[in-house]
Amino acid sequence: MPTVLDKKHETFAEFYPTYLSEHSNRHTRQMHFLGSTLALLSLGALLLTGNLYWLLAAVVCGYGFAWIGHFAFEKNRPATFKHPLHSFMGDWVMYWQMLTGQVSF
Repeated sequence: MPTVLDKKHETFAEFYPTYLSEHSNRHTRQMHFLGSTLALLSLGALLLTGNLYWLLAAVVCGYGFAWIGHFAFEKNRPATFKHPLHSFMGDWVMYWQMLTGQVSF
């Protein structure tokens, strides 16, 4: 069955409202925020140590927590599967908007 993510989006500006609609459950947003924060901390550890394990940790945290949020709380497929670049961009825009109070936790 087609979903809103099946729609072709020409620009990120067109995609982002759809992206936000796929994150309507606050637990999903919280999981995204936690995963993104841990990914940033892992990247910081990579820079400090030079140990590539931290790059793997960043990817696992960033995507793992987000996907758990989608499957457990939102009950939808992550946008990453159909729109990887726009989804990655959406993750960080939503992270910033949550950090600055524009999107609720």
